Amino acid sequence: MDDISGIELSRRFHGEVVAPWLRRAFPGLHHAAALIGSGSELMGFDDVLSRDHDWGSRVLLFVSEGDFATHAVAVVDAFAAAAPAEFLGHPLRLNRTRGGDIEGVRHDPRHGLEVHTLEAMLRRTLALALDEPRDALTWLGLSEQRLLTMTTGAVFHDDDGRLTAVRQRLSALPRDVRLYKLACQWRRIGEEQAFVGRTGDRGDDLGSRVIAARLVRDAMRMAFLIEDRYAPYPKWFGAAFARLPCAPALAPLLERALAATDWKVREAALAETYRTLAALQKARGLPGAAPVIGPFHERPFMVINADAIGAAIAAEIGDPALRALPIIGSLDQVTDATPVIEAPDRSRRVMAALFDHREA
Repeated sequence: MDDISGIELSRRFHGEVVAPWLRRAFPGLHHAAALIGSGSELMGFDDVLSRDHDWGSRVLLFVSEGDFATHAVAVVDAFAAAAPAEFLGHPLRLNRTRGGDIEGVRHDPRHGLEVHTLEAMLRRTLALALDEPRDALTWLGLSEQRLLTMTTGAVFHDDDGRLTAVRQRLSALPRDVRLYKLACQWRRIGEEQAFVGRTGDRGDDLGSRVIAARLVRDAMRMAFLIEDRYAPYPKWFGAAFARLPCAPALAPLLERALAATDWKVREAALAETYRTLAALQKARGLPGAAPVIGPFHERPFMVINADAIGAAIAAEIGDPALRALPIIGSLDQVTDATPVIEAPDRSRRVMAALFDHREA
């Protein structure tokens, strides 16, 4: 089956091979079975090229820490002896990009059945314990692309509901955190929007284009926040944006801004983008001031009242501790550096340090 998606392949692999075998070989083993973590198939973006590594008949079993210590090695070894060489025309041996020992994981290169603990995956993925996050500052230190590794994909079976409960808890930002991030995103736009015209007016068309591209990315990120969706990492950012309900209204404006050879056309397309975002925000029941497009002070560059919109959003934050924070942003809004984004324990420390105003 060359046209099967990775999610569907794994769903059928679990239902037709893994689940029946587990009932025979390890009856009574409480577990959840899922396909979550990393991989283009988790978000439905896989194609033939995706099959060169880590793609295939994969199922992750989540067991308690006690059962992991007792049964994980036995499950993985026994399945290696019982598993077919291929499933639906796809070999079970995967082209792995990772290897070696990982905390709370047992796997075998001969097949795609892995045994995990939920506790270890949360620590590894987000540096969280089972009952976290408990406060807004912790949420601000979580990368959206890392949150997606826990909340996309599919759960095929869940005995005790622990995995499902964790995924539900992490599936969307708390309202106050979302409002804070929206206020910060409007600030980002407010800080640079006039520079598209200023650089263009000076004859620096390349500089104007670079700033316009940055603002296009900021507008797309705002669309994810307004639609209450997490944004993936750059490879799938545009593809995921295209699936947002607001994409048909925004995409033509963004494409016009990027394609424009005249800075005034570029600036006008971006201004209309901001107006559309502000209207969408209101339509989704989110706060914000009425959008006003006009000149930047006495200069002839068209901007939106981003500061007023952001301030109106921030005023609606209910959590006093979050409302008192400076409008700096979340992890994804202050850096896109992979060594920080992909190290959740480090990223949380970085954000805590940014908000620490104690005297040295």
